Amino acid sequence: MENNFEKLEETINYKFKNIQLLKQALSHSSYANEKKHPNGSNERLEFLGDSVLSIVVSDYLYKNLNNVAEGELTKIRASLVCEKSLHIFAKQIELGNYLRLGKGEENTGGRERPSILADAFEAVIAAIYLDGGMEAASKHILRFIPKDVEHLHHPAFSDFKTVLQEVVQKNPEEKVEYVLIGEEGPDHNKRFVVEVCLNSQVIGKGKGRSKKEAEQLAAKEALELMGYETQ
Repeated sequence: MENNFEKLEETINYKFKNIQLLKQALSHSSYANEKKHPNGSNERLEFLGDSVLSIVVSDYLYKNLNNVAEGELTKIRASLVCEKSLHIFAKQIELGNYLRLGKGEENTGGRERPSILADAFEAVIAAIYLDGGMEAASKHILRFIPKDVEHLHHPAFSDFKTVLQEVVQKNPEEKVEYVLIGEEGPDHNKRFVVEVCLNSQVIGKGKGRSKKEAEQLAAKEALELMGYETQ
């Protein structure tokens, strides 16, 4: 797949002074080993990006959730920086399209593998940090954090569609759609099956007695896959 790095720069709204940092952030170890550049993978950048991500999210939560105790802040941070959330964030910017993979990883679906996408997302954070400093890295990270993050950890919320919208609304270009894919059972006991899609990618599925219930359950599954507590 062609690596159009300029398109990615446009998507993340950051122009690299040293484009090699971005290229390295997108280079999986399989690619680096295949090209005989073992130190050219994104593993060290991933290590740094993990720390930058943690401090930026921690700082944001500390400053914006004044009435939330330390234990709950820890839970919220964990839900935002876990692999499931980073996978979703990576898909929002179609990061898989820009990965540099070895042939074996390419042929076995590496571009869609959650762990690879999450690691690359952290590596890109580090690349931005090294290229433009903490302010640039923070600006990039915070575009993925929902505006009303506090209620996402609350076990009692039930309007999962609204919460899911909060999660993705940082990026105006993102589009969430609910698609009815099937109906099951007799008329008096019918079940509706709905998929929720983010930019046409399925991120959750639900089955309910009504279309509305199925949509809510699809949104609930999507949130759970992103690491949010829904019970």
